[in-house]
This record gives sequence, structure tokens and C-alpha cells, in this order.
Amino acid sequence: MKTTIDIETELLVEAKSRSAARGLSLKAFIEEALRAMMLPRPEKRSRYRMRFPVVEDTAPAAADPADRDRLYDLMEGRS
Repeated sequence: MKTTIDIETELLVEAKSRSAARGLSLKAFIEEALRAMMLPRPEKRSRYRMRFPVVEDTAPAAADPADRDRLYDLMEGRS
């Protein structure tokens, strides 16, 4: 369907630039942007986010995770 819309010059220039960079026609780029804006948004996440520190462990593993008996020995203090 054809339609006519007024778009700010700077916005149109940016849309043309980005569509060309992605190898899309301006029409395809605008359709993609509209679809993305109209997709249902996931529920808002809690604003209380937990952040965990990244710990780099360079020590070799004490046991193979597939060795259940060795893991039980380690957990129960039987080295």
C-alpha cells in the first residue's frame, strides 16, 4: 500500500544511511523498524538486579564432575 508521510530531514537521512549500510531498501528498513516497534514487549524486569562478581579460577578442578563418588567424598570432607 502506498502512503505519504512527513519525516524530519535528519531522521530520513539517517534512515537512508542505515538502510544502505545493511543492504536494505528504505521501504524494507522502515517496515522492519515498524514491526520491531509493534512487537509485544516482554514484561518489565524487576528494577532490583543482582550483580555477581566475575571470579577467574585458575586452580585445577579437584574432581571430575562426572565422578559422582569423588564429588561426594570431597563434599563430606573425605579427601
